[in-house]
Parts: sequence; structure tokens; C-alpha cells
Amino acid sequence: METPGEGQAKSYPLTNASPGRWEVNGFIEILADTDAIDCIIKSDEEEDVGFLHLDMKEIRGTGANSDEERSREMEIFVEQAELNMRWKGVVIPSEKPQVEDDVAAQLNDYAWDQLYAFEQTGNLSALAEAISCLRQAVDVTPEGHSKLPVYLCHLGVTLMRRFKRMGKSTDISEAVAAQQKAADLIPEGHANLPSYLANLGTSLTCRFEGTGELSDITSAIAAQQKAVNLAPQGHASLPGYLNNLGGSLTRRFERMGELADITSAIAVRQKAVDLTPQGHANLPSYLANLGTSLTCRFEGTGELSDITSAIAAQQKAVNIAPQGHASLPGYLNNLGGSLTRRFERMGELADITSAIAVRQKAVDLTPQGHANLPGYLNNLGNSLACRFERTGDLLDITNAIAVRQQAVNLTPPGHANLPSYLNNLGSSLTRRFERTGELTDITSAIAVLQKAADLAPDGHANLPGYLSNLGNSLTSRFERTGELAEITSAIAVRQKAVDLTPQGHANLPGYLNNLGSSLTRRFEQSGELTDITSAIAVLQKAADLAPDGHADLPRHLNNLGGSLTRRFERTGELADITSAIAVRQKAVDLTPQGHAELPVYLSNLGGSLRGRFERMGELTDITSAIAVLQKAADLAPDGHANLPGYLSNLGNSLTSRFERTGELAEITSAIKVLRKAVDLTPQGHPALPRWLSNLGGSLICRFERTGELSDIANAITVQEKAVDLTPQGHAELPACLNNLGNSLNWRFERTGELADITSAIGVQQKAVDLTPQGHADLPSYLNNLGDSLIRRFERTGELSDIENAITVQEKALDLTPQGHAYLPIYLTNLGNSLNCRFERTGELADITSAIGVQQKAVDLTPKGHADLPDRLNNLGARFYGRFGSSGKPADLEEAISCHKTAAMSTAGRPRAKLEAAHLWARTLIRHHSQSPEIIPAFDIAIGLVAIIAGLEQTLKGRYTQLESTSTLALEAAAAACALGRPDKALEWLEQGRCLVWNQLNNLRTPLDDLRIQDEILAQDIADVSKQLEHAGSSRDQSHADMPLSEKMTLEDEACSHLDLARRWDNLLRKARAIPGFESFLMPLPCSAIMQHLPESGPIVVININKRRCDALAVLAGLDEPLHIPLPNFSIETAGDYRAALDSRLRARQLRTREVEDMAVLLDEARTAGPRVKKCHVNDDPVHHVLRGLWEKVVKPILDGLGFSILDQSSRGLLPRLWWCPTGPLSFLPLHAAGIYQGSDSECVFDYVVSSYTPTVTSLTDRVKNHRSIDAKAAGLLLTSQPNAPGAPPIPGTTKEIRAIAERAEKNGVRAKVLEGNEISIEACLEEMKDFSSVHLACHGSQNAAAPLQSRFLFHQGSLELGTILKSNLKNADLAFLSACQTSTGQEKLADEAVHLAAGMLAAGYRRVIGTMWSIGDEPAQQVAITFYEYLFSHRDGTSDAGFDGTHSAIALHHATEKLRSLDNSEHSLLTWIPFVHFGY
Repeated sequence: METPGEGQAKSYPLTNASPGRWEVNGFIEILADTDAIDCIIKSDEEEDVGFLHLDMKEIRGTGANSDEERSREMEIFVEQAELNMRWKGVVIPSEKPQVEDDVAAQLNDYAWDQLYAFEQTGNLSALAEAISCLRQAVDVTPEGHSKLPVYLCHLGVTLMRRFKRMGKSTDISEAVAAQQKAADLIPEGHANLPSYLANLGTSLTCRFEGTGELSDITSAIAAQQKAVNLAPQGHASLPGYLNNLGGSLTRRFERMGELADITSAIAVRQKAVDLTPQGHANLPSYLANLGTSLTCRFEGTGELSDITSAIAAQQKAVNIAPQGHASLPGYLNNLGGSLTRRFERMGELADITSAIAVRQKAVDLTPQGHANLPGYLNNLGNSLACRFERTGDLLDITNAIAVRQQAVNLTPPGHANLPSYLNNLGSSLTRRFERTGELTDITSAIAVLQKAADLAPDGHANLPGYLSNLGNSLTSRFERTGELAEITSAIAVRQKAVDLTPQGHANLPGYLNNLGSSLTRRFEQSGELTDITSAIAVLQKAADLAPDGHADLPRHLNNLGGSLTRRFERTGELADITSAIAVRQKAVDLTPQGHAELPVYLSNLGGSLRGRFERMGELTDITSAIAVLQKAADLAPDGHANLPGYLSNLGNSLTSRFERTGELAEITSAIKVLRKAVDLTPQGHPALPRWLSNLGGSLICRFERTGELSDIANAITVQEKAVDLTPQGHAELPACLNNLGNSLNWRFERTGELADITSAIGVQQKAVDLTPQGHADLPSYLNNLGDSLIRRFERTGELSDIENAITVQEKALDLTPQGHAYLPIYLTNLGNSLNCRFERTGELADITSAIGVQQKAVDLTPKGHADLPDRLNNLGARFYGRFGSSGKPADLEEAISCHKTAAMSTAGRPRAKLEAAHLWARTLIRHHSQSPEIIPAFDIAIGLVAIIAGLEQTLKGRYTQLESTSTLALEAAAAACALGRPDKALEWLEQGRCLVWNQLNNLRTPLDDLRIQDEILAQDIADVSKQLEHAGSSRDQSHADMPLSEKMTLEDEACSHLDLARRWDNLLRKARAIPGFESFLMPLPCSAIMQHLPESGPIVVININKRRCDALAVLAGLDEPLHIPLPNFSIETAGDYRAALDSRLRARQLRTREVEDMAVLLDEARTAGPRVKKCHVNDDPVHHVLRGLWEKVVKPILDGLGFSILDQSSRGLLPRLWWCPTGPLSFLPLHAAGIYQGSDSECVFDYVVSSYTPTVTSLTDRVKNHRSIDAKAAGLLLTSQPNAPGAPPIPGTTKEIRAIAERAEKNGVRAKVLEGNEISIEACLEEMKDFSSVHLACHGSQNAAAPLQSRFLFHQGSLELGTILKSNLKNADLAFLSACQTSTGQEKLADEAVHLAAGMLAAGYRRVIGTMWSIGDEPAQQVAITFYEYLFSHRDGTSDAGFDGTHSAIALHHATEKLRSLDNSEHSLLTWIPFVHFGY
């Protein structure tokens, strides 16, 4: 106790008389001249707990009987505590007793006792009694009485208690009125005015929390600000006033979202903390409240420093609050809330685990029956639910439901917080339903959420939130049941939530966002455009209302993007998908790294990019989609509940890119990540059927590519499982059945097993039957059912199937609204079915109807749509079909026009346009064989080949794409020959064959001329070309065991590869803009091809096609090729010859280089006796093939060129001739064609020295770019690898290279020998740089699927062609590949020269010796030694130690002639024929 202003105080010890009650024993004497006393309550730690100022004049003036107890509420420094001081006094009686004063005081005291009883027991009758007594006290106290403000204030406090308990608006209104009157009665300058203002502000804030009325919170802040302003600096109550002001500012921020409010709130609450001395009893409370405001700002801005500071402040509050303190559970609860918020932002499991721990402790420390226990339980449930969202652990959501149910059970009916607890319980039940699909959960959720909404009085600020959450649960049940009534109810309650929320409310964007989501869901079911349009409108409004920097803005943008994407899928309007990508990209850009929601936004952005790719076919879109989806998957930590979804989306996009590029690595990766999505999804998860169905779809895609039956079997297995796991009545069951039916349909097409197509029709019919009328997917299911019926019709010819197919497809059309993006698809498919029936019945009405619907499909397809060329092709086929029946020229012209338009379309899949150009050309050839349009048709087709096998793909991917176009250039050349255009034939053969090697050659083109014009541009082209070459040959492919992080790296590499290809195209355009460089690296015209031809002989290109066979002889001095028709040879004959030769090679097991006893060969020669004349009727297969090639191909060419047998006595050199065969001729030995038996024997050897070249350009480039060899590098590197691991020994290789080295030494040629383990792969590459020529005596292994992995087998590993290509072999001249099958091509890529010999040419060697099939060890030695003996002895006479391969073709001719001299038996022929010369 102290007298104000005198600085003297006297302390009295308090003893604990009973729980919650402390007493001073004895008397406290107050002198008569004391005007006022300040009473300060301190704790044992000397911390201030409460304060009371007593006006002794007022007390004396009121008078009191000495037997009556008096009471006053003290100002306290802890928000959660209340303290009253009671006393009895002995006063000097006045002359006139104050009866009314005595009654009012007694009523006040009694009321205070009843309020205390309520706080202890929660007994509402005690609270009602307190309010009644205080009302009486106010009534009996006259106006102007000094006690009236006190009683009014007490009445306001008591009414506010009941409002908080019951939520009755009349109570809080009366409380505000009483406290407003109390404040008004206190004169300005009165010491107690700040206290009354502060209490008024608290009541106004309380009313605002119930009604949301902005004027209340504005008035509250004004009153509390005034209280702060009036309180003198250093006043003990000032921190409390600041703290309460901060609370009201925080409430207004939560309502309005105005950052200035929360910033001010934090500032005043920080000041409250700063003004409170360490050890003060109120400091933990102020710290806890500061943390609450910081958390609130974090929720608005997402600024991590705020939530970190909040946690720090709240942790400090917990640390300094003494054990057993009544407020400690509250501090723990608040700390748990902030830790939960940080977890939601960062996804760090440690945060949510800590949050649950401290909130559990808050519950444990709170005694049963305590009023705050339900709140703590409810909040613990919130943190458990948050952890469930992250981990998917069912135990967490089950525990969340349990504690929230307990919170509801502990809350008495009528309690103001009951609706909030019911709302949260309903949310947790909904989450569990979404995880388990258990209908009882969602039914219970809707029931409790409905009850929450019903219990909230009209006008309550939280009612919109309860309604919005009820709408969420109704939406979830709709997604499970597909019942339109559910989603309609959801939209209604969410619309009401929006309508009840005033403009400017901080939660309005969230409610609009939720309404938009429900409208989108209904659109997905009904396809009603008004729904998706409304959804986009409200979602756009949500995004517009969210201020810049608001933490929820990315979420609103993401959802807006989702609805725009849905509308795009419905209408095909490009503007929608472009906008969707833009807003979803913005959502990603606005979301900081490390944010827990970033993977969600990335995954959804990827979905929209994929949607645009499927519409436009732009590779950049799907590549970008995969990149962001890969990042989403990579950012999601292991165990995250959303990871399977991200992986499934990634797998779907990889599948889409595979369908465009055909890269097997893509579909392998897709299946891998989709399997992982399935594996990571727990049994019973409602999304598992969807992930299984997606996996099945990708397995089908791979099956389409490879024909591997195990894939389609696995697809059906996983899709059957998807159906089995989907409960009856589930909205997604029809989709699962539909997908299963599609897979069964595919297997039927592969196996012809009727049971499959019957099953497919059965499950697809069930999908249709289960889908309610009006469902947006019903037309799709009907369309697919029709497709399966058509397939069965094609197999059985049962007319009822085609009738039913047409019926269901017509129904699909009828159900599809005008403007729907899928309408052209359904029209196209109906047209195909009508065409099937036409082909079966010949009924012209059907083909006419087919044309009608497919014409409409084309008309409805917007210009620039990726599918337009496909639809035009279908329409063209229908016109052509009718032409075949009617013979009407108009139909033929329409067919040609459709294919032409498709081919010339600016958009669409390159492969579809290529097919269109091909059909255009073929139709013209068939019906207008001399049409000049054949030339532009094939020009387009040949040009598109380079696009479908573009530089953005790996080499393996390019070869995969080329398999289906391998004969196109040959067909085009045949057409050109028929039109008398050998020049065009040559151009197309050069452009359309050996595409990959030509691309590589372009990347290595000398840039000397360009450097003169633009040195920087030339250098840029050189740099990009090196990077492109490296990317194409070295980019890894994903495989089953590759970690996800490595897959993400591969996707980054794929994006970089695509960027490089784009840069390359841009650089070429820039170069071609320079005068004189207009055709820079463009396909060469005939006139350019005819330049730089070798002087020593012609190049003969032999084109073979189903229509005809022609030779094009390219000779120096001519302006165009010499056309030599070969009418007696056909592609069928070539196929027969190849089969016959292959049969003999297999019979003789000519597959690997092996040790062969030369004595056997000699013995066979001896037993064969002298050469005898035989009739060719008795030729063995090999002789038959060689004779046929001679008579039908080679001799007519030699005659056309005017070549004759050179007189042996003249000793003149034979002329050179380069063979450039195409198609199956590439596998036949043209250089050995001849008649080897009988008197008329003659062969190519008698006329020319033969070489081969993959293309004309590959040879003329060597002539044009002739370079001298560095004298220091001139020489021969020889290596033998006789015992490579996993290959049969070839000891003759050692003898071979030693013999060659010995002869090199005798002739003064620089040579180096490295045998077996003496040389590593790396060392060999280095040595190859130092020697112009290399002789590899080893096993060779050709990889047709991945040509750059073709390799030479060394003791210490494999020397791969791709590795050689990367080396800078500036002086490469001659490569002798003394290995087997080094010039054997790949059947599907006959015109791509996919073999080691061509690869060595591409690596820079000017000439290469290779073999067409396996060679014996002994003959290989003999040929090699004889070859080098010739070269060494025919050097140009220089004295240096170098040599070159200029005479290599003649040397090989000489060496094989020697081997040939044994005899002309089949064995002998097969021994020397395989040796071939490539290059200059």
C-alpha cells in the first residue's frame, strides 16, 4: 500500500486462505487525512500482478457498515486472470445514512461473488444472478454518483462474459452500452478514464468478432488508442492498454487485410513487451500476444521472418511462465499454432511434430472441466490434421477427429464456440473421407457442418466460413457419388457464404475461390458452359481482390488457371489455355522457394502446358511441362501424401511426349514414375484406382510402339485392379471401366482373340449404363463403345455390331453440345464407322453420310489446330472411297484437295502432315501420273522427314522416327524418274537418305566463307553445332533404376537440347539473310550436288521401289544425272536375292570373325577341280544372286556408261566407280556381281574398281574439302585385340598386325603397334589423333538400335563409335576395320547407312575398309597384308615416313583379286566378297 505522490509504501503479506483466495491477517490503518491509496499486488518473485487505486474520499463519502464486505476489481497484468480485492471497513458514520449506497454496494459485491463462482464452475445461473444484481446496483445508484461508472463497468464485464459463453448479441450490445456510459461519466483527466476506455474497447472488439461490423472495431481501436494516449509514460497499466490495442488492430487486419493495421498491431504489442520489465507477471502474456500478431501478418504476406519471430516470442512466453501457471496451456497452444503455420509454409515435419507436442501438453496441463479445454483440444486436432495432409498417415486424422469430437462433447449446448468446433470436426471427417472413401465419414461431416451453420446466428461473422466448409464437404461427396443434387447444394451454400460476406472482407477472396471450385466441379459433370464461365468469373474476382503480396494470391491464381484449362478442354479456345498457363506461371513465380505449396502449383502448371501441347503439338510445351512436373516431384519430400499425384502427372506428360517423338526412353520413364506413384499409394487410398488406370494407359502406349504382349497384359491387369478397387456407385467407376475396355480392345487388335473384344464391349457398355444422363463424359464412353463394336464387326462381319456402333456414336453426337472441343472427334469416328458399313454393304448413303459428318468435323476444327491435318486426311480417304464406288471425278479431286490442304497446313503433327503429303503424291501418281503437283507433294513430304527426326532429339530417337519413313525418298525418286526428272530424283535421295549422317555433317561444315562475312555469327554457329552434336550423342536416357533427381537432371538436359535446336534454326536463318548465303546448309539442288565430282569415275545411285528401278549416274562434266532405267529388276527380286544370300550366310554361320583353317579352303579349291562351264540353271544360291545382279542391274549400268573390259595386256588402271545403292540393294554385293561359272564368265572386277558411298554428297564433300595431312601425323596405328572378354579368340589378328608392321618398317612407313592389354580405350583415342591411318584388328559389334553404341571390342573395354565421333581427328585419312560386319546395315534403316564403316566416315576418315558379313581369321590376315603391301609399294615416292590411302580402293581390289584366285566356289566367293571400300 502506498499513498500516491509520497513515495512511501507499506507491505502486507498475503496468505492463501482457499483456492483462488488470499488474505491479509489483521488491520490496515488508513489515516483520516489520506485522500487516496494505491494497492499493488506482487507475486513471490516480486512481479506485479494487479493494481487498484482507492479514492478514500469516495469511500468515506459512500459510507459503509463495519460488518459489510466491500469489493473492487483490480487492473491485472495477465489477460487470462481476474482479481478482486474485498475488504471490510470501520468508518465514521455520517449524519444521514446512505441506504441506497449500501444496497448498491451489497448488490455489486454479491454479483462479484457470483461471477467468481461462474468462472470456477461454468454455472450459467450464477452468471445470470451476477448480471441481475449489477443491473439492480446500476438502477438504485443515482446519476452523478461516483460509484455509477464502477457498477456500469462491472455490468459490462459480466455481460461480456455471458456473450462469450452464449453468443447472444443482446448481451454484448448491453455490455457495450454500459461501458460506453461508464466512460462517458468519467471526466476528462480522471486517472481511471484510460481503464474504462480500455474496457470499452475490449467489449467493442468482442462484438465485432461476433458480427463483423466494421464500425465496432473502428470504435474499439479509437477507444483503446485514447486509453494509451491518456496513460502517462511509466504507468503500470500502459503495457496492458498497448497489448489490447494491438489485439483490436489484429482483428481489423483479419477482417480487412490492410497491412498497415497488422504492422501497427505488431508495433504496439512490441512496445508493450519492451515497457514490461523482465520478471513481470504479464510479460509472458504480452509475448504470446505479440507472437499471435506476427503469425497473423505471416498468414497475410508469407514472410518467413514473421513466423520465425512469432515462434521465438511465443517460445519465450512458454519458457518464462512458471510451471503451474494458469496461462501456460494458453501459451503452449498459441506456440503450437505458429509452428503449425510455419509447417504449412515450409513443409518441415519437425515443425508440425513440435506443434502437436506443445498442443498436447497444453491439453494435458488443463484440468478437466476447464472452460479452455475444448479450445485446446480443437486446436490439437488442427495440427494433427495438418500432419495428416503431409504424410497421409490415417492415425493422425483419426486422432484429429477424436480430439475434435471430444472438444464438441465438452462444449455445452448454446456455447458460442460450439459452431466453430463442429465446423472443424466436419473438416477433419471430410479429409478422412477423401483419404479412405468411407461414405459414413462424409455423411457425418455434412451433418456436423450443417449443424454448425444452423447454430450460428444470422449475421455472425463466422457463418460464411461455416457455409463455405459445408460446401466443400458437399462437393467431396459429389465427387464420390456423382449426384448432381450434392454439387448444386454445395454451390448454393457457397454462394450464400459469398453473399453474406461484406465487400472488402479479407476472407471474401477465399469464399469466391471455393465457390469457383464447386462451379468447376459441376461443369466437369454436366458440361454446362454457364457453370465454367461463372467459375472463371468468381475465381478472377478472387484473384483481383487479393492484394499484391498476399500469401493466398498464388492459390487463387492456380485455381483460376484450373478452370480456364477446363473451359479450354471443353471449347478448344486457345485464349483460355494461354491465359491458364499465364496465371499458373504467375502463381509459381509468386511462390517463394521452399514453400510447401510450390510443388502443387508446378504440377498444375505442367498440366496446363500439357493441355496446350495436345492442342497445338508444340514440343516446347510438353518439354516445359515435363520440366516443371519433374521439379514438382523432386521438391516433394519422400513420404509426402501428394507425391504419387505429382508422379502420376509427370508420367502422363512423358507418355504424351512419347506419343509425339516415339522415344522409347520417354515411355519407359513414364511407366517407371507411374509405377512409383502406384507403389507409394497405400492400399485403400481413393486415388489408387486413378493411378493404376494411368499406368495402364502408358503400358498400352508402349505396347502400341513395341507390340510387346506383356505390356498389354500388364495394362489390363492394373486396369482390372482399378475397377475392382473402385466401389460400386463411385463416380469414377465408369472411367475405370472405359479405360479397361480400351485396353481389351487393343489386345484384341493384336491377338484377334474374340473373348477380348467381347469383354471390352461388356465393360464399356457397363461404363455407359453407370453414367447418369447429362454427365459430361457420357459421349466419350459411348464413342469408345462404338469403336469396340466396330473392331468386332471388322473381325466377325456381324452387321448388328456396326449398326450398334453407329447408334451409340450418333447418340454421343446428340449428347455433345455445339462448340464442344470433342465434337469433331466424335464426328470423325462416326464417319469411320459409316465408312466401315459402306465397305461391307456398298451402300452409297453410308459413305455420303460419312463424308458429311467428317466434313463437319473439319469445318468445326479451328485453323491452326494440331488435329486438323488428321481430320483432313480422314475426309480425303472418305472421298477417295466414294470415288472408288462412284467413279465421279469430283470425289477424286476432293480427296486430293483434302490431302493437299492437310500437307500444306501450318499447324499439326509433322507426321500427320507427312502422311498427307504422301497420300497426296500417291493419289496423283495413281490417277494423274504426269501431274506437276507430284513434285511439290514429295517436296513437302521429304522436307518433313527432317522435322520428325529433328536435332532436338537424341540420335537413337531420330533413328526410331526414321524407321517408318525409310522408303519415302525412294518412292519419290521413282516418281521423279517416271516424270523424266532425274534431277529431282537425285535431290530427294540426297535429302531423304542418310539423314542423321547429313545432320552430323552439317554440324561439322567448314565455316571459312561465312567467317569472312560475319566472324561472330560463324563462331556462334560453330559453338552451337558442337553443343548439339554432344547433346545428340551423349545425352543419357532414363532407365528403371535411375533416382528421381537424376531424372530431373535429364529433363533439364532435354530442355537445353531443345533450346539448342531452336538457337541453331535461328542462327541458320540469320546466316541465310546474308547475300550469297541464301542456301546455307539447306538441302542442295541438283546443280550443286553435281559439283566437285571425282574425276576418276562416276557415282551410280541405284533407286529401287515397288513401281520401278532406276540408276542415276553422276559424272563430272554433266549438268544432271544420266538416267539409266533398270526395267528387269524389281524390289521383289532384290528381296529374294537378299533372302537367298542371308540363308547361305546363316548356314555357314558367318557371324563373327573366327579362326578358319586355310587348308580347308585350299582343299575345297583342289577338290573342285578346274573351272568348268556350267549352265546357270544349276547355279547355287550365291552364284544365282551374283548372276542376277550382273544381268539385271550392274551390266546395264556399265553398258549405259559405255564401260568395257580393259585389255589385261594394256596394264592400264581400271576406272573407279562408286556404288550408292538404296533399299534392299544396300545389303547386296554389287561390287561382286558377275557370272562366275561357264564360258561367258565376267564380273564387275573386269570393268571397274568398286567403292561405296552412303550418299553422293558425302563423297563430293571429301573432294571439295581436300586437305593435306600433317606430315607429323602421317602414319599407321595398328592394334590387335585377340582375346576380348565375351568374344571368341582371334589369334590371327596379332599375326596380322605384326606382319603389316614388319612391311611398314621395310618400306620406311611410320607405324606403331599396340596389342591387347597394351592399350586402353583412352590411349587408343589419343593415338588415333597422332596417326592419319588406323588398322583395327578385333571383333566389331554393331548396334542397330543405337548406332553410336556400335563398337570395337578391346581387352580393356569397348571403343564406341560415339566416342570416336567426339574426338577431334583432324588428320583422319584411312581406317581399315579388320572386323566382322562393319558395313552391314540395319533392315529397317536400309537408307540410313547404320553401320561402323559409315560411322567412321562421319568421324572424319576419308576412306574406310569394312566387311559386309563375318570374315575368317586367315582370309582377313591375307587381305590386310596384301592390301598394305600394295599401298606401301605405290607411295608417291616421297622420302618421308608417311603415307596416305589415296590408292586404298585399288589396293583392296588387288588384295581381294588375289584371294579370289583360289577358285569360284561358293565358299571362296563368300570369303572375299565381304571386303568393301567406302569413301574417296
